[in-house]
Formats: sequence, C-alpha cells, structure tokens
Amino acid sequence: MGDNPMLKFVGTRQDYPDKRAAQDRAHDFGEISRSFVIDKAEEQASRCSQCGVPYCSTHCPLHNHIPDWLRLTAEGRLREAYELSNATSTMPEICGRICPQDRLCEGNCVIEFSGHGAVTIGSVEKFITDTAWKEGWVEPIVPGKPSGQSVAVIGAGPAGLTAAEYLRVAGHEVHVYDRHDRPGGLLTYGIPGFKLEKDVVMRRIDRLKEGSIVFHQNFEVGRDATLEDLRRKHGAVLIATGVYKARDIKAPGVGAPGVVKALDYLTASNRASFGDDVPEHRDGSLLAKDKHVVVIGGGDTAMDCVRTAIRQGAKSVKCLYRRDRENMPGSQREVQNAEEEGVEFVWLSAPVAFEGTEQVSGVKAIRMRLGQPDASGRRSPEPDPGSEFTLPADLVVQALGFEPEDLPRLFGAEDLSVTRWGTVRVDHKTMMTSLDGVFAAGDIVRGASLVVWGIRDGRDVTEHMHRYLKAKAAAGVKEKEAA
Repeated sequence: MGDNPMLKFVGTRQDYPDKRAAQDRAHDFGEISRSFVIDKAEEQASRCSQCGVPYCSTHCPLHNHIPDWLRLTAEGRLREAYELSNATSTMPEICGRICPQDRLCEGNCVIEFSGHGAVTIGSVEKFITDTAWKEGWVEPIVPGKPSGQSVAVIGAGPAGLTAAEYLRVAGHEVHVYDRHDRPGGLLTYGIPGFKLEKDVVMRRIDRLKEGSIVFHQNFEVGRDATLEDLRRKHGAVLIATGVYKARDIKAPGVGAPGVVKALDYLTASNRASFGDDVPEHRDGSLLAKDKHVVVIGGGDTAMDCVRTAIRQGAKSVKCLYRRDRENMPGSQREVQNAEEEGVEFVWLSAPVAFEGTEQVSGVKAIRMRLGQPDASGRRSPEPDPGSEFTLPADLVVQALGFEPEDLPRLFGAEDLSVTRWGTVRVDHKTMMTSLDGVFAAGDIVRGASLVVWGIRDGRDVTEHMHRYLKAKAAAGVKEKEAA
C-alpha cells in the first residue's frame, strides 16, 4: 500500500482505549475509559478503508464526515480533523462519549461486515475534540451581524443548545429558558459522570454564555411566563423541552415508599456529584447504599441506574427486563460494563406487584416468553403462567422510558397542537408548530430518542427559524415604507 496511511485494517487489529478495572471504577463516578494517546488514535484511524459509500456517515444522524477526519487523524493533522468534525456537530466530544456507536456509525462500518472489527470511531472523535480543548483550538462563538431580532429557546438540552449556538452565530439575540438551575438538560442531570463527566458539559455551556447567549435558569414556562408572553417578547420561539414524564408501572404496590422514578434517582446522584446538598441522599430515599436494588427496564436509562447503584454501595443490584438480551433496546456495551461491575440481569421477567407497605420489601415478578413479532418487528413478551417468583428489594427504580408532558396545559397554550402521543405537532417542511413563529425540535417532536438526534434537529430547525425571521424583518421594512 506504499505511503498510503489508510487501509491498515488487515494488519492492525481493532482496539479501544483501556477501561479502568471494574473493581476500581465501581467506586467513583469518573469516566471508565481512558482517552487514546496520539499514536494509538492515529493507528486506529488508519484502519479506515475509505470506502466509496461511507455507511458510517450515512447512518450517523448528523452525517459527520467520518472517513475524512479519520484520514486527517491518521496523517497527524489533528487540528484539521477537529475543524471538520466540528463543522457538522456542536458537541463532537459528547457524542464520542455517549452515542451508541455500536448501533450507528461503528455498527455500519464496512470493515465490521468483513470480519475485521469496526474502526473505533467514537473513541477517535472523543480524542480529537478533547485534544482541541486542551490545545486551545476550540474558538469562541462569534456572533454574526446583529439582526435586530431575538429568539426564545425553551429547554437547555442538546436540541435547544445547538439551535441557540447557530442562531447566535446568525446574529440573533438568543435567550434560553430552562426549568433547572444548570443548563444541559439530561446531559447535566440525566447521564451519570462515568459516561459523561460534568466538566465536559459545563465547558460547552460556558462557551455559549461567553458568546452572549442569555440563560434564564429555574424558569418554568406556564409559571414564570406563558408561551404567549414569550411570543410577544421575541421574534420567534423554539420549544425544545425534551420528554420528562416517566412511564409508570401499573401494578399493585407501585406507590409504596422506595419505588422511585429513574430520572429522580439519577438527578439526585448527579446533583451530589456537583457537590449540592441533596436531602434525598441525607434521608436515604434516593440512595442505594446498603440496599438491595432492583431496576426495571432494559434501555440505556436502566443501565445508568444499575451502574449508579453499584457506585453508591448497594448490597445487590438486579436488572429486571421482560425480553432477552438480544432484544433489549439498550447498548450491549453498557450491559457488558454493568456485568463487569457486578450487576445481575434477570432476563425474560416482568413485575406483577410490589411487596411492603411502610417501605418496599420485594418485587413479585413472573417469567416471560417471547411470542410473535409486534408492529415494530420485535417479538412480544408473554407471561409464562405459574412462574411467579420474588426478588428482595429495599429500592426499586422504574426505568421504562419517558413521555411528553401536557405542554398545552403547562404552557397556558391551548392552541398548541399535539399528536395523539402528546408530542408537539409540526409541519415537517418548516418545523413550525400550529402557532405562527413557534417552532419545535428534539424529543418533544420525535419522542424519547438519542442526544445525536437532538443535535441534528437543533441544527435543522435553525435554518427554518432564520428564514422565518428574515422574512418577518423584510415584511416589517415594507410596512414602514408603505406607511
């Protein structure tokens, strides 16, 4: 292959950054994987086959220029690699940490299909941007020529923050309204530090603030202002609240003390990591220490909960899931990490009741079997009669996913149209809602999804909002001229 730095996948094996030993990492909330050193990053990037149809890019929601920045990395041109990576993503180092690459880019890598093991794209992406931060290559936000118009962004999660950045670069004044005391949404309070250390998120937030984006924290639309108030104050509004309403289990005893929601549990843990005083840790209601913990669910949120419980010093941690390992929605890498750290998985099992009145004491469950595929193509779980069993539990965490809150009622906006699932209805050509000048993006439109899709939606909605604001400004000028 001569001097070609690429196509080394035959002679160079797939390799990931070293993981800390399970017995060490299970006692703290630091990230479990070390970063590549430069030689290893270049080596792994050189495995890329530079294929004619890059399935890694087409299966990335952001359509990142993956083969191109892999080649630049292999050639030692890291700053150029970073700039190309940053061209399509506002948070490449965050996606490199938390994207399910095994289901997206790496899972569709051509050399993975050939049996040589995928290029470790996520780890290289993380390395590139971490290096850029370290070397000072991450440039401040430079606002464009002032447009004279302001925008309200409701929600400081991935979709809202991405749109805020691009709208500021376009020259608009941007105000972000968020219900929490720190921006970031689930990046800050939902995802544990062992997957995403919080200083990685906060440095992104600081960059946005330095770019003169105004954050209004502890601000609830409907309490501190109605949606109509924000419409009158700003030229356009973006709803990017995400979906926060937990899906509840319908079973006897579900209201017993000690049966808690996943997001409440994870938020308390992340607050403690920031050094906040957490009353629910002081009274033990959201703390796993010295308890038998059962987490119900099979997605990434459930994996976050079981691994958090291990770090909090639980006596035992079990994950109860109604399907088998092959049919779970969460990342297989996360399951492996959890097993290494001491989590026990109870596959093909579902809760039927919770025991205990003053405090939960156990989960009564039933074995399941997989029947015919449902509308999504996944085999539907069915109870196996007579197979009931009980797991001891002092803390039960419900991690069954999230649904939209009732935004029309919460926002005092009865004219805001929603779908039968409660997500905000938009015109998909413009991403505008039923209200003029009010747009929506992210999970509140598509339902609970991935961070990378939130970033994609935030990027896409910016173009529509910018076009709307330009047309609005032009119409205003015509009115003045006519007058």
